[in-house]
Amino acid sequence: MRAIFGAGIMLAVLAACGPTAPTAEEIAKNSADLVAYLDAEYEEEVQESPQEMTSQGRKDRYGELDDRSEAAMDKSLAWRRESVADMKEKFDPEALSEDARLSYEIWELELARAEKSAEFRRHRYIFGRNGAHTGLVNFIINQHRVDEKSDMEAYISRVAAIGPTLDVLIERAKLAAGDGIRMPGFGYDQTVSEVARVTTGAPFAGAGEAALFADGKAKIAALQTAAKITAEEAAALTEQLRAAMVDKMKPAYERLAAWAAEDKVNASATPQGVGSLPNGEAYYNAMLNLMTTTEMTADEIHQLGLDEVKRIHGEMEKVKTEAGFQGTLQEFFAFMRTDKQFYLSNDDAGAQEYIDRATKHIEEMKLALPQYFGRLPKADLIVKRVEPYREEPGGAQHYQSGTPDGTRPGIYYAHLSDMNAMPTYMLEDIAYHEGLPGHHMQISIQQELEAETGPNKLPKFRTQYGYTAYSEGWGLYSEALSKEMGFLKDPYSHYGQLSGEIWRAIRLVVDTGIHAKGWTEEQAVKYFTDNSSIAEGAIASEVRRYITTAGQATAYKIGMIRLQQMRDKARTELGDKFSYPAFHDQILGGGALPMPVLEKKIDRWIEAQKKA
Repeated sequence: MRAIFGAGIMLAVLAACGPTAPTAEEIAKNSADLVAYLDAEYEEEVQESPQEMTSQGRKDRYGELDDRSEAAMDKSLAWRRESVADMKEKFDPEALSEDARLSYEIWELELARAEKSAEFRRHRYIFGRNGAHTGLVNFIINQHRVDEKSDMEAYISRVAAIGPTLDVLIERAKLAAGDGIRMPGFGYDQTVSEVARVTTGAPFAGAGEAALFADGKAKIAALQTAAKITAEEAAALTEQLRAAMVDKMKPAYERLAAWAAEDKVNASATPQGVGSLPNGEAYYNAMLNLMTTTEMTADEIHQLGLDEVKRIHGEMEKVKTEAGFQGTLQEFFAFMRTDKQFYLSNDDAGAQEYIDRATKHIEEMKLALPQYFGRLPKADLIVKRVEPYREEPGGAQHYQSGTPDGTRPGIYYAHLSDMNAMPTYMLEDIAYHEGLPGHHMQISIQQELEAETGPNKLPKFRTQYGYTAYSEGWGLYSEALSKEMGFLKDPYSHYGQLSGEIWRAIRLVVDTGIHAKGWTEEQAVKYFTDNSSIAEGAIASEVRRYITTAGQATAYKIGMIRLQQMRDKARTELGDKFSYPAFHDQILGGGALPMPVLEKKIDRWIEAQKKA
């Protein structure tokens, strides 16, 4: 049902009534009304996603999972069309404050993005990397908080709902396959392998305990320890969890594995880019636009990548000389890739040392943050190994946000099943990207903006929405900034930062090569190997990631470059008036923004600072 506003709302039609410009009071009133309107709209949106509410620390519809059907997607798009039309009828952007107008424009932009996503919704591989078959288990384990008996009952309800949810997604995958859209054969193999990992161990067959069962039992035991339930209630809840997993959840995983094995024969044995799919070129162009929030073409992105790889090689040559290495850059790559001094033991002890080192770097970074940032995150951050059921050798490390109120910390996840794919010279740099001042800083501050009040209060959706170019651009920007802040001091750690940067530059070349220029998997791996010292296991995983998530890998470097250009422009034009804390507060203090919108915001800020 649409939000209904009473007669008290000011319809911003002042411009149509004559030449008189709106007064400051009228602008403030209109802007406050827009925030209230968008907050009501966003609440309607989030009420349709029980999982999003859980992610935000809420317990509404706590025993449910999201509706993943195409019918639900149609309903959501129709709602957004109506919402934007309603906003345009009620508000005149010319009678809003600058920040309120920004919110107006972003809400309108989100409809255009949703329309584009809907056009190609069957092109995205449903059971590819981080699909729902592992994502739902991860969500319940890491985001469903259990404080009371009712929370555990909701937990069990969600476990039972995994089965019907997977069945909906299997049907969607079949519809996509009917349109000629299938992931490469290796994707099917990975899905079957992940299904086996999720469904091995008690209460299923196999040694040990399934991760979800172990987590549920631990949460039940914690309730009993806290005297929230009796031993009899604990036993009953454990039996209910077992039954939900065996009777409701596992049959759907068996159906998924059976479909994957059956449909794989129709998939391409040789991995191909999305350009080979029906309407694949248009889909890839749409993904580039959605991911980068720019109008850059595949050819432009490819050339930018080639140029950046060449530039960074020049910086690596300097580091090679500083490190005292005698030989070519290619020989230096081989040295960095293979020398044992750069690798921890390939066992649990090595994995724990990796986590301990990353934690230490993050704690040291915390002490330096006030020199470069005004706003600081309130939420805590922990470093954690990826759970065995979804851990992938050489898999990309990633961040999971905490709750806006800080009751659940942010998590920096590391894939540590193959320590030979995790060189220590990149450890420090990645900690700054995923943790501080990277993703944890940006996402936590964005979420915490919700608590602010007053005339500059943002609508809640701006504290929750995200754009890959902004968030991943910030992560990569943070890596380079960390060097400027005095970290990454020794040559090898500095090389690690450059290695992380060239990794993202290579992505521009390889992603567009695969999807727009017909590159094979072998071509992509060779280009990656020839131009970096990234471990071979990580390269293999990365290239397959690009094959199955078209366009996503291009956002990082493009976002970083745009942020650095904004910083350099501000520093040049403001001179002595430039302040890192003030600049970063402008970047982080308005929520995630598309790059062109953020650039205009920074331009206006620069002009205001000149006059101050």
